[in-house]
Amino acid sequence: MSRIAATFSALKAEGRKALIPYVTAGFPFADITPDLMHAMVAGGADVIELGVPFSDPSADGPVIQKAGDKALAQGIGMVQVLDMVRAFRTQNDTTPVVLMGYANPVERYNQKHARSDNKSAFVTDAADAGVDGVLIVDYPPEECEDFAAELKRQGLDLIFLLAPTSTDERMKQVAAIASGYVYYVSLKGVTGSGTLDTSAVEAMLPRIRQHVSVPVGVGFGIRDAATARTIGQVADAVVIGSKIIQLIGEQPRDQVGPVAQNFLRDIRSALDA
Repeated sequence: MSRIAATFSALKAEGRKALIPYVTAGFPFADITPDLMHAMVAGGADVIELGVPFSDPSADGPVIQKAGDKALAQGIGMVQVLDMVRAFRTQNDTTPVVLMGYANPVERYNQKHARSDNKSAFVTDAADAGVDGVLIVDYPPEECEDFAAELKRQGLDLIFLLAPTSTDERMKQVAAIASGYVYYVSLKGVTGSGTLDTSAVEAMLPRIRQHVSVPVGVGFGIRDAATARTIGQVADAVVIGSKIIQLIGEQPRDQVGPVAQNFLRDIRSALDA
């Protein structure tokens, strides 16, 4: 059983929902990410989504785009992201870590670190670093069966996005190869945009579960404890990204971890209430 599956299984047994914060690797300071990850765990994070900076993040709104631009300017790429996970793993071998990003950095990494055995350098090195899953925004399920199989061989989960516009056929395609959990994008548009319609989410989740057997997390538009609690009543996990990026981007270095920890503690309390 993967770390992600074990985490969701334990939470289900306790009647609790997963809290999944997203942060951009290398933001707001190039070397702060491992410490920030530990602070988020202390605040109640069950799984951490770590964004891999990319110059053309089509699904991300301005907040996360700016975070990615700053991280790139500070020299953060896939090599550094994997090093951050390794550093985190020296003190935490239980909290799942998911890399979220785009195809280009993965494919570029494979080109630069090509292996003689033809295995994916990215998958091999991610597994060695302690990564538990990957979510590649622009890898559709019908085009990544080989990638999914290689991840599975290395014990990593492949996570997919579903959206309000997803058809039943798309859900079936995702269900055929997804593992870990699926991430339901609750809004049409990019991260950090729009106002969350909780009733629409409540209506959509039963439809998703007709096709998908893994847990369903909900993100995009969740910015406070009240909304998180409402979504947590129907979803298996709550994903929060843009609000955390906003909060930590305004802080001096010594306050980045405490601010993230305190914010997540409030969300955790609301989910557990």
